[in-house]
Amino acid sequence: MAHKRQNVASTIRVGVDTGGTFTDFVFESSGHLQIFKLPSTPHDPSQAISAGLTWVARTAGVSLAELEVTHGTTVGTNALLQRRGARLVLVTTKGFEDVLAIGRQARPELYNLNVVRQPPLVSDSHRLGVKERVTATGEVIASLDETEVQSLFRKIKSLKPDAIAVSLLFSFVRPEHEQRIATALSGLRIPLSISHRILPEYREYERTSTVVINAYLQPLMGAYLKRLTAKVPRLRVMQSSGGIISAPAAADEPVRTILSGPAGGVVGAMSVATAAKQTNIITFDMGGTSTDVALLDRDGIRTTSEAVVADMPIAVSVMDIHTVGAGGGSVARVDEGGSLRVGPESAGADPGPACYGKSLLPTVTDAHVVLGHFGNQGLLGGEFTLDTERAHLALATLAGAMSAAAKRKVTVTMAAEGLLSVVNTNMERALRHISVERGFDPRDFILIPFGGAGGLHAVQVARALRIPRVLMPGLPGALSALGVLTADVVKDQSRTVMLPAGPDSERRLQRVFREMERAAQLTLGNEGFSRKQQEHQRSVAARYRGQSFELELKTVTSDISRKFHWAHRARYGYAEESNAVEIVSARVRSRGLVERIKSPRAARSKTRVRTDDYVTAYFAGKRVKAAVYERDRLMAGGKFVGPAIVREYSATTLVPPGASVSVGAYGNLLIDAEG
Repeated sequence: MAHKRQNVASTIRVGVDTGGTFTDFVFESSGHLQIFKLPSTPHDPSQAISAGLTWVARTAGVSLAELEVTHGTTVGTNALLQRRGARLVLVTTKGFEDVLAIGRQARPELYNLNVVRQPPLVSDSHRLGVKERVTATGEVIASLDETEVQSLFRKIKSLKPDAIAVSLLFSFVRPEHEQRIATALSGLRIPLSISHRILPEYREYERTSTVVINAYLQPLMGAYLKRLTAKVPRLRVMQSSGGIISAPAAADEPVRTILSGPAGGVVGAMSVATAAKQTNIITFDMGGTSTDVALLDRDGIRTTSEAVVADMPIAVSVMDIHTVGAGGGSVARVDEGGSLRVGPESAGADPGPACYGKSLLPTVTDAHVVLGHFGNQGLLGGEFTLDTERAHLALATLAGAMSAAAKRKVTVTMAAEGLLSVVNTNMERALRHISVERGFDPRDFILIPFGGAGGLHAVQVARALRIPRVLMPGLPGALSALGVLTADVVKDQSRTVMLPAGPDSERRLQRVFREMERAAQLTLGNEGFSRKQQEHQRSVAARYRGQSFELELKTVTSDISRKFHWAHRARYGYAEESNAVEIVSARVRSRGLVERIKSPRAARSKTRVRTDDYVTAYFAGKRVKAAVYERDRLMAGGKFVGPAIVREYSATTLVPPGASVSVGAYGNLLIDAEG
């Protein structure tokens, strides 16, 4: 059934993606997309965003209140990684106060007997147990006494926490006790995270961890979004699952925004692949601080509810994205053993790489400057000047350290080449993790690079994995912001059901689905989406009875057992068709459909592509004469070969010797890695 998308053409739509080095802006005005970047302000990301949105409003001739802004944010991610969140109290069933400390029996490093785990986000003295007990079937063994609730209120008030997490045993089956506690504690006027509202699923450790992380981020995210909405009232935020939610919803459930920024890039890459009629793609998002990779096949964007961030499980739906600390700002050093290391430490936006003029840190960007890979031009179309001498000085210091370790002369050029080789290997390992290690052959996929540094490394990484083609999209340095701009509003719901697969259970399952869909219809209706502008996708998590983990089945109209056997065989290579299948959870993903931005076709030319300039650059240790092309002058149908450098405002693309390029109908660069 075709669904009508919400028409927002009368407003100025802006996509914002905050990175470690730059904050990207994409906005639609008079039917055209415009992009620009500003240096990020890590101490308070809202400052760079406010400055950029003020410029957009002035350029478009409207007020800030008239902008419709969608934001991909790393505020929650960074706070969790750096442990800068709230001072918490956890309320749980008495006897289960230590579930966060106990966790699972799986060891993070199998052969390390001295591994040190990070302490829980909630200290021992702030994990409070209440006398109540509900069984897995919903039977109340011990009722929650009113004097217990009042005592809990007084105890928490004396502890003066910034936020409260409530996660009682089996509350997803019978939430009355959590509801009573939430009602009583609301009088403290402190942010509350209640497990049956955030994650009504079984697995006590993962559910408690998710709710605690949500509470940990609530005050910080709430204050951050409050500052932004004071200036831009029409604000939505990207979720980790690939959809957007309102700013109040994001402030209330910030755990859903942990992978907000990377998710926007995957959505943007998916739209590029759809326009180019490509199904099997690997996304390669290399920014200033990190690289995010994901694999998409004919089933589309892959999500998981088994993510781990900062060694803590997060059981809400997130995109299956793998991240490594490798970016344009990754700092190189020689370790104690004399080996060259690159990252995960990053120079970030301040002080930035040496070529930014504030430091002498040798980074990936400095290596490209030394090797002539920017075509004798600065970043952002030449607006951001690069300090070439400072980059050479930083790499000379690194070369000296490498010479001392190797006990032979290492030149500046050799140090730069070595630095890039190491960082390429780090990223190659990440791509192998999501492809080869999961049974996918990279040769069956096309690589879509983006981010400010993606085009500088894409072909070399593709060659290492024998990926035959690279598709360089338009606006690659701001594709994450574009993905955020075009994403639909999404509400994910889940409910543990624990039903045996069969006709009777499937009829009961349909009732559960209808209940969740009615709730989603109301939420999306309040966001301004009519029933015709909504889509609801049902799925279940199923397993063989006795298994520990489940597989997600997206098509669940009937015959769940047969579909599970097929999915199990596809995933693990075998199926136990005599075993009983158990439906663990029912899930609904509901979308409010936002009108898509139409991709303009590139002008076509039958003449040979003309070179804009020639520069001397280094490729694979050899000094060569490379052609320079300006991206906005390339027309559909044009072809050229490497060595070449393609310059544009948001990124630079390297075409090494032996690779060939053809310009597609929408201005995408299709690079044959082996020519």
